[in-house]
Amino acid sequence: MKILGIGNAIVDVICKVDDSFIANNGLTKSTMKLVDEAEFKKLLSNLKIEETVSGGSVANSIVGLSQLGNKVGFIGKVNDDDLGQKYDDGLKKENVKYFYSKKKEELPTGTCLILITPDSERTMCTFLGTAGKINENDVDTNAVKNSEMIFLEGYLWDEGNPRKAFDKAIKNSNKTAMSLSDLFCVERHKPHFLNLVKNNLNITFANEQEILSLINAKTFDDVIVFGKQLGKLLVITRGEKGSIAIHKNDVVECDSKKDLKILDLTGAGDLFAAGFLHGYVNKLSIKESLEKGTEMSSKIIQKIGARLN
Repeated sequence: MKILGIGNAIVDVICKVDDSFIANNGLTKSTMKLVDEAEFKKLLSNLKIEETVSGGSVANSIVGLSQLGNKVGFIGKVNDDDLGQKYDDGLKKENVKYFYSKKKEELPTGTCLILITPDSERTMCTFLGTAGKINENDVDTNAVKNSEMIFLEGYLWDEGNPRKAFDKAIKNSNKTAMSLSDLFCVERHKPHFLNLVKNNLNITFANEQEILSLINAKTFDDVIVFGKQLGKLLVITRGEKGSIAIHKNDVVECDSKKDLKILDLTGAGDLFAAGFLHGYVNKLSIKESLEKGTEMSSKIIQKIGARLN
């Protein structure tokens, strides 16, 4: 298998809102907030659902990789409930091998309310449910060992059981890539993430805000210096400024595509990672991998949701 993703198995519930909804509910636009089940239901009670789809950051990337013709798998914890079944079916439909046997859990399958404002930004409220309770027993060692690479998400990392699941996966993997996921994740787990980036990961994906925060950088030049010293592959998306990959002394840049009709930024980073990893595991150059990532993210932001078809 080319790549095994390990992440939060979350069912995405996509709704369109105006800016006042974000403000009135005390949310910070373009970020992800963890909520409990009661708050999730309260937010959803006044909204019209546009689409429901098996999501989660790494799962979106893995589906993108599958659509590009790669043999891929996924591990993520769901409950044996309606949403859990929906999740399972959604991955099967995309030819993703799901290495998880669902059973009755105390908590329901996780859900993420994705609120899309008129400027196409997405603000997420996530009720992790059982997804956040992943533990080392949920990680299939053989699946990890039989994959060329595993792909992890910062969203999943947490003290206790999720951390043990992470550690087990990394220990048994051939190569490890990870996305830092979200600025709040980075700020909450900064020392741990920095240690992972320096010592455990072969490839780190971040956006500009996340990497600046991680290394407490004042300018992007500091990031370049850090990336060169790191000696591993650091891939950074910079919105309209395009993307950049730093590996030892090589700094490779790629422009963003212009004049796109942007509808929804959900999944832009996830599909960028899918395109880049597709290039990487299929032995394309770093430049070609960046271009593939850019092509994938450009396609996804011109439609609603994080799935290309």
